[in-house]
Amino acid sequence: MTVRSEAWGIYRQALPILLIALAGGLFAGLVLESIIESVERFPGLLVMVPVFLATRGNVYGALGGRISSGLHQGLIEPNFEWDERLVNAVLASFINGIGISIVIGFLTWGVLLGLGREPAQLYELVGIMLIAGLLTSVVLIAGLLLLIFAGFKRGYDPDNLVGPIVTTLGDVFGMLFLLFAVATVEVLA
Repeated sequence: MTVRSEAWGIYRQALPILLIALAGGLFAGLVLESIIESVERFPGLLVMVPVFLATRGNVYGALGGRISSGLHQGLIEPNFEWDERLVNAVLASFINGIGISIVIGFLTWGVLLGLGREPAQLYELVGIMLIAGLLTSVVLIAGLLLLIFAGFKRGYDPDNLVGPIVTTLGDVFGMLFLLFAVATVEVLA
């Protein structure tokens, strides 16, 4: 295979998912715009948004990389069957995703206090992050596995899919679940 044909193959596989990622990013921006009115009610909310979305990419991008490597090496089959390697990777990502979400709530509260700003209540910020983190973890794990396995079975290189899938699912569902978490905490608070 020539360099040119290899580059074209990567481009051909990545372009459709990148276009979907673009649309997903625009949608996430629209959801963010609807959260803006909650910023006054929950000071610190806007501070958490970029950190929350970035950590979705970090945690689940690593999971996608593990799955991709396992598929390439033949250590993981692209099926939803019990596989100890896959289960361990998924469980570690789930725990990391939820744990880091809680840490974001605590850190945001502490940093804002340290800067002399008045944040929302600690339980509110942590509650928002916990709800959003839990829901996005479930969707990102399920969506990532489903899309990578389906793409791999159709001959796509999972390395070309992981980044755009994680980014799109993380942004779209991260923002939707943040909006849901804000509404839920607002009702409960």
